[in-house]
Amino acid sequence: MMNAVVPTITVNGLELYYERRGSGPRLLFFNGSGASLATSAPLIWAFADCCDVVAHDQRGLGRTAIPPGPYGMADYAADAAALLDHLEWDTCRIIGVSFGGMVAQEFAVTWPERVERLVLACTSPGGVGGASYPLHELASRPAAERAAIGLRILDTRFTPEWLAAHAADRALAEMMAARGEVPRSDDQRRGEAEQLAARRHHDVSARLSAITCPTLVACGRYDGIAPLANSEFIAARVAGAELRVYEGGHAFFIQDPKALSDMRAFVAEASRG
Repeated sequence: MMNAVVPTITVNGLELYYERRGSGPRLLFFNGSGASLATSAPLIWAFADCCDVVAHDQRGLGRTAIPPGPYGMADYAADAAALLDHLEWDTCRIIGVSFGGMVAQEFAVTWPERVERLVLACTSPGGVGGASYPLHELASRPAAERAAIGLRILDTRFTPEWLAAHAADRALAEMMAARGEVPRSDDQRRGEAEQLAARRHHDVSARLSAITCPTLVACGRYDGIAPLANSEFIAARVAGAELRVYEGGHAFFIQDPKALSDMRAFVAEASRG
């Protein structure tokens, strides 16, 4: 297996940090809201034993620079395209999770010829296709209210009674709550806020037909952030897309043991043609 490569490069006027691990088909991984390579390492590198995986801290997050805003979804997609150019990857497979799925859609409708296979997990198309929960509105809420809403939208089944009876889900809820309590600098908070503002304006609903590669749309049945109906809209408008619904919420790939295996198999599959 290839050793990890951990450089920083300059793209589109910012210093962008990325890592690359594994071997096999080339795979670009897009992370979710507020997530970095450090916080999502177990999920990202779960694909490194079947693919040559590259993932980056998106602008405003992690070890990538936090440039002045505002940021647009096209900026996030253009950063990824510049990274692929640096790697000399004309094409690759792509997986996008949550916000990363939004960036993946923006990338795929802009440069469909560069995408060999696509996984869109727990995400939304925006516009008439449905937006994800407005996370930008939570910042002004009292801490206790933010925590209660966060629990409910993570998985719509997550009542105190449910969590008391389901230890694995309780551990997941505690892990996600702990991630939100990690201290952040003012600059880090600004970067996260800029990302949420870009997320707010995401809309590829009228452009999804531009995606031409084999596509897997994966979602959780009880997701309160990116509801099932949003994934159904995507799958109905991407030619040949396959929709798979798993027993879980926004983190279904942790909750349903079939999900991660299915996603890994899909991105590692030989491309048609």
